[in-house]
This record gives sequence, structure tokens and C-alpha cells, in this order.
Amino acid sequence: MNARLFLAAAFVSVLASAQTLTTCQAARHYGRKAEAKACYARLAASSDPYLRAEGLWAERAFKAANDAFRAAVQAQPQNADYRVRWGRMYLDHYQAQDAGALFQEALGIKKDFAPALLGLALIAAGNWEQKAAELAHQALKSDPNLVEAQELLARVALEDNNEELAAREADKAIAMSPEAIDAMSIKASIDLLNDVEKSPWFDRIAKVNPAYGDAWATAGHFFVINRRYDEGIAAYRKAIAIDPDLWDARGELGVNLMRMGEDVESRKILVECYNAGDTSPAVRNTLNLLDQYPKYDTFKTPTTIVRIHKKESAVLRPYVEAELLRAIATYEKKYRTHVSRPIQIELYPNHEDFAVRTMGMPGLGALGVTFGTVVAMDSPSARPPGTNHWASTMWHELSHVYVLTATKHRVPRWFTEGMAVHEETATSPDWGDRLTPDIIKAIADKKLLPVATLDRGFIHPSFPSQVIISYFQGGKICDFINDKWGYDKLLAMMHAFGAKKATPEVFEQVLGMKTEEFDKQFFAWLDTKVGTTVKSYDEWHKRVRDVAKALEAKDWDGALKQGAAIRDLYPDYVESHSVYEMMADASLGKGDKRSAIVQLQAYAKQGGRTPATLKKLAGLQEEAGDKNGAAATLARINYIYPQDEELHRRLGALYLENGNPAAAVREYQVLVAGKPLDQADSNYRLALAFKAAGRKDDARDAVINALEAAPGYKAAQRLLLELDGKD
Repeated sequence: MNARLFLAAAFVSVLASAQTLTTCQAARHYGRKAEAKACYARLAASSDPYLRAEGLWAERAFKAANDAFRAAVQAQPQNADYRVRWGRMYLDHYQAQDAGALFQEALGIKKDFAPALLGLALIAAGNWEQKAAELAHQALKSDPNLVEAQELLARVALEDNNEELAAREADKAIAMSPEAIDAMSIKASIDLLNDVEKSPWFDRIAKVNPAYGDAWATAGHFFVINRRYDEGIAAYRKAIAIDPDLWDARGELGVNLMRMGEDVESRKILVECYNAGDTSPAVRNTLNLLDQYPKYDTFKTPTTIVRIHKKESAVLRPYVEAELLRAIATYEKKYRTHVSRPIQIELYPNHEDFAVRTMGMPGLGALGVTFGTVVAMDSPSARPPGTNHWASTMWHELSHVYVLTATKHRVPRWFTEGMAVHEETATSPDWGDRLTPDIIKAIADKKLLPVATLDRGFIHPSFPSQVIISYFQGGKICDFINDKWGYDKLLAMMHAFGAKKATPEVFEQVLGMKTEEFDKQFFAWLDTKVGTTVKSYDEWHKRVRDVAKALEAKDWDGALKQGAAIRDLYPDYVESHSVYEMMADASLGKGDKRSAIVQLQAYAKQGGRTPATLKKLAGLQEEAGDKNGAAATLARINYIYPQDEELHRRLGALYLENGNPAAAVREYQVLVAGKPLDQADSNYRLALAFKAAGRKDDARDAVINALEAAPGYKAAQRLLLELDGKD
């Protein structure tokens, strides 16, 4: 065969292959499932490694498809398309890092290759990164007809809660292709989010593909990220009813049922997914966590459900239940809202278990998450002592329960997070998070967002710390409104959001101003609160080292003088080696315990949480004769890290001395429940507290427990005789 004939034959072969793959893709696109399945089966048996890879991928035979893609790339190492398709298969198999490497290789072969840029955009979107939109725009610049990139822009905009932009981007995709069913799914989701019961877009989608359950799965996604979990679950059920092979949607259904406390049905669905070959991290990790639940205690009342790991439930339960009931009573009154379902609180001693519980896979950085009336959070032991104020987190999450209930889950993220942050410090000024260096830098660099677009800072952050900064900003916005207009305006805004009004409308209706004017007033107010710290941060950061050097040199007066000069430049800094602590140490170095108390009290008032430092303050207060102050200081630690034997021993003794036997009983009961090394002394102390509280029978039981641990314990023997009236 001459060269010309050979090339012609090769061209015909390539054309036939392309037509075969196109035929399969068309059958899938139009919902002809049997035809598509048969077509891809033929590809899976092809001698062409690339076609074989596509066929095997469609059959979800990922390992065999991976081998075929590798062979195809080895045969044609300069084929950028093959690498992109291989990367897309990795994305389908939850291997984003491997996918990204292949997309980058494709870009190395063909600069600005639109499908590769789209692949990177999809990875960024999966990671909730703002650059997803930037990469999609780059892909469209390279290929203005790349419908999938345009559809991604619509999806990202709707995730940012920008319905107008999402609709425009979706319309552009539909203009490119009247069969852009993913864009139509975005339009349908917008309708559903606005309570349009029968969106016409579902009919348009069905005309293209009557088996396209993904449209409802897309709606489920948006319901869930808007915390409308019941509706999200219903949408996922519709998705798999239309297409039972949508294993991703089935897995999301299982995970979200678990989020809402429906563990039995969740397990059933997730086992179905796993047995069908869906071993995604969400499915696998959630099933593993469900297997851990027998290790948890569950305590139920008509209005509450508390789930705590057995190894720490006896210690945590008294504090958690008391704080839960206090928060419920407070919020019912403040929000003028009643929650009809029992409120469920779950505490996880392993942070990765909490992350799985809330997101379906490890890696979550938050301390707590709310799903309707179910709150999941780290227990105090999940983090190093002093880094997790569990009570503050609980109040934050319970605020979500009430705001979501009051608004029927129709509320932007910035407002519900802002209210929750506001409520933390409203409960106690030393609770809540402090002004961090990252926040200071963001304010200095003018990176805070306008309130109208603040949701974007939570969903698609443009820099690593933007989510935390958005929490801070949302909280301060609510603080500002409360300070200037009063709490009733916050409630009015909450109800306006519940009436499905957008942020700009709510500000005009409730505060009588446009968001642009509000931003001006808010930033001016914020400057009065933190401006000095922002302007002085560099100076503080430089001079705090001088305080540390003076302290190290035992130059007590120098440390105190330099500390006094800079402490209030950044009063929120209460982390390790704070100026408060260094000045207290310098005061102690001079033998001035009273001054040390003053510094450590300021540290505690500002929100300092290191248990060792608070214990030091309590010890100094006790030495100075301030037993009530010492007890109050130690009681703070119960909200931070109650898994501390010494804490309960000292606090119980102080409560007894201060004439508060009921509180002493609680501390000693927790001490005994924690199985201390000295069981005899701990039970003896509990017996004394019971006796002081007038609970003679309980005192007798406790002292008998003490004697069982140490039969020769003289003080316990005397107490038993006294209780039996023989002394």
C-alpha cells in the first residue's frame, strides 16, 4: 500500500473511531441508556486503547480503564486530548491530585488548551476555590464554544448565592447550545430555591433527556449548601428515582440522611452504594463512622438528644446538658421562635470523625456544624487544651438552629454566621474568637467584602484565611447593627430574609439604606473598634519581642515598662506568650502577686483560655483570700477543657468553702466519673459535698465507696460513723 493510501485508510479509521465514540456520547446525552450501554460495551472491547479506555470508564471499570488510558498515552505521548480524558476519569474516581497533574501535562503539550483549563476549573470548584471561575473564563477565552465551561460559571455563581449572575451565565450556555441541560438544571435550581413548585425547566430537560436525574441532583446540591436539608434529601430521592444508576446522588442522599440523624436509612443506602462499587471517600468514611456509634452514649428528653462518646460522657454530660437547656431557653426568648423537633447535639472526641460526620470526608477545619436541628461538634478533647471553647461553639451552632427555623432556612450565609458569632460574645464577653493577625492584615489590605457579596467569602474564598475573616466580618456587622439600631432590627432582618428577600432589599426595608451606604458606615465604625490595633500591629509585633527578652533577662521592671507600653495596642492577643502573661510573670518575679492577678484577670476578661494560665490566676486569687474569684476563674475551664482531674478537685473544694454544696456535688461527681487515681479521696470528698447539701443517703453511699477503695481510710471511717449517728 502506498503512503497516500495508507494515510487515507488511517484517516477513515480515525474518523470511524470518532464517530463511534460520538455515537455513544450522543446516546448517553439523550438518555437512551440501553443504547449507550451497548455502545460503550463495544468500545470496551476495542483494540484501540483510547476507545477501550472510554468504554471501560463508562462501565465504571476504573482499574482496567486506567491501564487502557496509560497505553493510549504511551502510544501517542503528544496527544493532549488523551491526557485530559484520563484526568477527567480520575476526577470521576475522586483522584483530583492525579487529575490535576494530567491537566497540567496537557497544557505543557498544548498551551491554553481549553479542555485542560476546564479540568483545572472543575478541580478548583470541587475545592470551593474562587479561581474556578477564573479558570473557566480562561477556558472560554481559548474556546468560546466550550459549553461546559460556561455551565460551570453558572454553577459557581449560584453557589455564591448570586442568582442573577447564575441565570445570565446559564442563559449564555443555552444560547451556545439549546441542549445545555446542565445550564437548564441551574435555571431549575433557581426556581426551586425560590419555591417555584413546578419549574418549566424540568420539562425542557426531559425533552432532551428524559432519564436525566442529574437535574434533581443539582437541585439537591444547592438545597444542601443553602442548609435546606429536607428539601435536598427530597431532591436526591427524585434524582435516583429517575436514574437509579446515579451513585453519586445516592451517596449524597445517604450522607445527608445521616446529617439529619436518620442513621438507619443512611446506612442502608450507603451499603447499597458500597456494594455497587461506589467506594468514594464520603461513602466509605461515613460507613466507617456509623460503625463507631455503638461506642457512644445517647441521652434523650422530649426536647433534646445528646450523643457523647462513652469514654467521656460521664464527665461531659452534666455541663453539656445544662448549657444546652440554658441556650434553648435563651434563644426561644430572644428569637421568639420555638423549635418543634428535639435538638440533637453530638460531640466527637476525634476531629476527623467529626469531619466525616459533617462533610463526608476528613479535612474540615471548623469546630461545629448545624444540620437543621442536629448539631455536630468537636468535643473538648478533640483539640489541644485551650484551643476549643466548646460552650461558645455550642451557642454559635444553636443560634443557627433558631435562625434557620425562624427563616425556614431562607437566609444568606453571612447573616446566619454573623448572628451566631454575635451571640457568642453576647452570651459572655470573653467567649467567641479574638482579632487574629490574619484578620488584622485583611483589614489593613482592605480585603473585607461589601455586605452584598459577603457570602462569596464563605463559599469561594480567594485567599486561604478569607473564610475565617468572613466569619469575623459577619459577626461585626451584626454587632454594629445591634449597637446602632438595636437587636429588634436584627430580628426584623431575619424575618425579611425569611420572606425571601435578598440582602440589598433587606437593608433598604429594615435600615432604610442601600448596602453601599451601610458599608461606608460599617467600615467607619469598625475602624473605631480595631483601627488602633490595625495601625499599630507592626509596632506591637516588633516590640513584643523586647518584652520577652527583658523577661528572659529577669529585667522585671523593663518587661513591665515595655509591656505596659504595648499591651493595649493589641488587647485581643491572648495566645501563647501574650503580653498579659509576660507582665504577670514579671510581677511575680518582683514578688508583686497583686499586680500579677490584675494582669491575669485582664487576660481572662479578654478571652484567654489556656487552662494552665487560668489555674495560675485561680491559685493567686485563692492565696489572696478571694475564694469566690478563684472559683469563678476555675469554672471558666469547664467551658474549655473539663477533662481535668485537678480542676474538679480544686473547684469542688472551693465551692464547699464558699457555701455552694450543690455545685461542689457536681464537681466531685464528675471527678469520680473520670476514674481518678485516688478513688478513695475522691469519693470521700463527694460524700462531704453530699452531706453539706443535706443528701445523707447519697453521702453514705459515697463514703462506703471510699472505704471499698481504701478500707483503712480514717477520715472516711469517721464520716461513716457520723452519718450513721454513732459518733
